[in-house]
Amino acid sequence: MGVKTFFVIGLFYNCLIKIFMDDKQKKGGADRSRININEAYELDYWSNKFGVSKDKLKAAVETVGTSADAVEDYLKK
Repeated sequence: MGVKTFFVIGLFYNCLIKIFMDDKQKKGGADRSRININEAYELDYWSNKFGVSKDKLKAAVETVGTSADAVEDYLKK
């Protein structure tokens, strides 16, 4: 493999990292439109925001998906 191949692989890797890694420094915007029940700080945030237990939040996410709006609507029912 040549230098160009390694360069392209490096660019592709960097793009994947930016797309799939959770930016823990990012506290607003798109990060707040989805709920990640695998992160303790997100469980704390969202369960407090919606006024429900962590278990109830997890059950809601498993039922309707990770969209914060969908979870909120589900919990209001």
